[in-house]
Amino acid sequence: MRNWIGAIIRFIVSALVLLLVGYLVPGFTMIGFGNALIAAAIIALLGYIIEMFMGEGVSPQNRGIIGFIVSAIVIYFTQFIVPGLNVTLLGAILAAIVIGVIDVFVPTELK
Repeated sequence: MRNWIGAIIRFIVSALVLLLVGYLVPGFTMIGFGNALIAAAIIALLGYIIEMFMGEGVSPQNRGIIGFIVSAIVIYFTQFIVPGLNVTLLGAILAAIVIGVIDVFVPTELK
């Protein structure tokens, strides 16, 4: 039960971060909290799938350049799955930076 609550909190925080990023980052538009929740789930799923095939070295938590690039790519391609999300390539790069900085202070990763 505790894992479920932690996962729900993680997705809510991630959705709030995406809404904040939509407000701060040019080229990144997020419409509505529901779409932000869906985007958070899709980003987590795509990240998980990529880590499965390429290993944890591509994880954004590793803070390397490869993890950053993969994060930007995942954010960019999420727009094709989530209605109401519009992201330019520059917007995805800036969003990956902002999300990385926010994650330092408000981690969305379950420990």
